[in-house]
Amino acid sequence: MNEPNPTHTDSVANSPRLRWWPAALILGAAAVAIAVIRVDGSKTFQQRNLTTLSAGAITLGVLLLWWLFLSRIRWRQRFLGVAVLIAVLGGAAALFRIRGVSGDLVPIFEPRWSKNVTPPAAMGAVTVAPANPKSDLSPKSESEFPQFLGPARNGILPNRIPRWNTHWDAASPQVVWKRPIGAAWSGWIISGDRAWTQEQSGPLEKVTCYELASGRLIWEHTDETRYATTIAGEGPRATPTLAGNRIFTLGGSGLLNCLDRASGQRIWSKDLIRDTSASAPEWGFSGSPLIHDGLVIVIAGGRDNHSLVAFDQATGELRWSGGDHGASYSSPTFATLAGIPQILAFNSRHITAHDPSNGSVLWDHAFGNGQPHVAMPAVIGRDQVFISAGYGVGAELLQVTSAVPGKAAVTSLWASKKMKAKFSNPVVLDGFVYGLDDGILACVDLKDGTLRWKEGRYGHGQGLLTGDLYLLMSETGDLVLLQPTPAGPGVLGTFHVLDGKTWNPIAVVDNLVLTRNDQEAALVRLPTVGKP
Repeated sequence: MNEPNPTHTDSVANSPRLRWWPAALILGAAAVAIAVIRVDGSKTFQQRNLTTLSAGAITLGVLLLWWLFLSRIRWRQRFLGVAVLIAVLGGAAALFRIRGVSGDLVPIFEPRWSKNVTPPAAMGAVTVAPANPKSDLSPKSESEFPQFLGPARNGILPNRIPRWNTHWDAASPQVVWKRPIGAAWSGWIISGDRAWTQEQSGPLEKVTCYELASGRLIWEHTDETRYATTIAGEGPRATPTLAGNRIFTLGGSGLLNCLDRASGQRIWSKDLIRDTSASAPEWGFSGSPLIHDGLVIVIAGGRDNHSLVAFDQATGELRWSGGDHGASYSSPTFATLAGIPQILAFNSRHITAHDPSNGSVLWDHAFGNGQPHVAMPAVIGRDQVFISAGYGVGAELLQVTSAVPGKAAVTSLWASKKMKAKFSNPVVLDGFVYGLDDGILACVDLKDGTLRWKEGRYGHGQGLLTGDLYLLMSETGDLVLLQPTPAGPGVLGTFHVLDGKTWNPIAVVDNLVLTRNDQEAALVRLPTVGKP
């Protein structure tokens, strides 16, 4: 009979046991801290996400200290555990990369072996059963979508489109075609049988023209420039503007182009950084050019009275400049308020109004906390402006007055935290504001800024209003049809279109919806009354 090995028995008996209770205490404290963070109403949803990630990183660091110095197990086992942790983290870093973040600042990971989007010139479109391209996919010229957020640059379409069939359970939308596309957060413009957008292909920033019915590339204009950040992604941010036979575009690095709409040939070009003493905003130039009275107007954010600049539409010659505020990420828009024509510019920390004839500042109102301003100002009636921003800022309703002819002043009617539009552009219908409040659809009473309802997390997508129907593209690529009222959102249908993060604004003509994100584009045909 074999006797036990006393040396081995003594070694096992004398091995230090794992001191687990500090780890349990650390994990319990972390769980409580994260729970408190998640319910902290004083912080924005994005701030809570960032704080949660920070708490997770701190917890991992404290657990590592426990493992090394308080666990009581043998040092060889401690070093082995650290080696395993390093191997796991190193392997994850080797296999995955961060492809930007969501609108709520949550990192988006993708495998490193994922291929980048192929340049559009090398790809064919994938066509999905168009019923009759010539009749169904040829919007009339009066239904064109010529600029950012539609004909009036306010996210509201003229009520002249075909009557949509709102029973999507019985008559679903159809994807006409879908194709890969170069990275960008630009939207589409449409006229006749053509559509234009901007995109990035490696070192080349592009303006591209496609056939609407098929998604076939017709032409591309290229410039050797690239704007990219890890958080915000790469490529242009602004939507082209159509005026007559010309296309006007602003790239992420500040390159302003005037191109021939038929061929893409350059007519003239300006570099905002060089020509206006501007510097690129942190996330790139994002404002779509405004065409008004023979001028191309852009927010440059330049020094020495070059905040807002206007170039001659025909020649590119600088006609005027005005203001001293840095650029944010909204686009200029024209309005007549209190009987005075003016260009509204939502800048960094301010909204200003400029005289369209010479660029001089008519009024200036401080707003925000220094975080980005993206949403377009919404003009209400004859003398009011609604503005909104995310990052915990909220909204404000301004009253513009004119005590002296040609002179304007502005006062605040109310301010509210109930509508925080981060990327999207709220719309106004019958005295109520509808939009994404930190990614959740909400309704605010225009009279006093009070919240009527808030429900449905769609992320930081984009939408358009036509009549009483609101067409919303969610951040996750779902097309949602709603009929919102002060009583509720009135969801009518949901249809998945795109995969991946979708921040780009949509374009609509007749019953066709042209949409895209930084990886793919798609044309969707909505069902109409009397048609399948």
